[in-house]
Amino acid sequence: MTVFPPTPTVDVRRADERSVTDIAWLDSKHSFSFGGHYDAGNTHHGVLLVNNDDIVRPGSGFDTHPHRDMEIVTWVLQGSLVHQDSEGHNGVIYPGLAQRMSAGTGIMHSEKNDSWRLRGDAPHDEPVHFVQMWVVPDEPGIAPGYEQLEIEGELLAGGLVPVASGMAKHDGASAIRIKNRYAALHAARLRPGQSVELPEAPFLHLFVPRGAVTLEGAGALGTGDAVRFTATGGQRVTATEPAEILVWEMHAAIAA
Repeated sequence: MTVFPPTPTVDVRRADERSVTDIAWLDSKHSFSFGGHYDAGNTHHGVLLVNNDDIVRPGSGFDTHPHRDMEIVTWVLQGSLVHQDSEGHNGVIYPGLAQRMSAGTGIMHSEKNDSWRLRGDAPHDEPVHFVQMWVVPDEPGIAPGYEQLEIEGELLAGGLVPVASGMAKHDGASAIRIKNRYAALHAARLRPGQSVELPEAPFLHLFVPRGAVTLEGAGALGTGDAVRFTATGGQRVTATEPAEILVWEMHAAIAA
């Protein structure tokens, strides 16, 4: 990774510009190159490589598959997602619960929308909607790990809340820890008229997974829109309807 002061830019990426994987059980929209959707000019921003906006249909999901040397953060917006991995971790992720998986030297895991089995009633038709984000770790070959943390109370209190961080300034905060000391993920739930101020950093990534907001100096953003900032920050984001935002603050970038 490199740390340097890039040229100030505010790059708005609209929802319909994303590549899409739409199959029988999955509707996935990719902010960056992913899988068979490759664009050499759109591989990452800062240390963020993946920002997938996924809807998984009931009774379906990702079968067991491998990951390596990646910090994976999952944020559920609707429904529940069942996680199981080869290190013996398992859990149900739901709105307000942050989850991090460190792939490290290698891990196998699955993610399923099978909450109807956990409730013990008849199958239902509720999809699970979540955003999955990948950042590179500080160094390869770390031990695999898993963490989840309830932060619903902090979100209800308002403001921009640290969700996942490896930065020293968030030590002691209610946030899951990631193995990248240059990066932090923040979230906010906003009612119409409420606003938050973005942090200042060499790299920021703002994503609107639902609702509508205005960004100071850039105008209206809707569901699925994103903004990539370099060498800037401090702008205000104001909700024009009930909205949720995810903001990556990054003080380094992947070396070219």
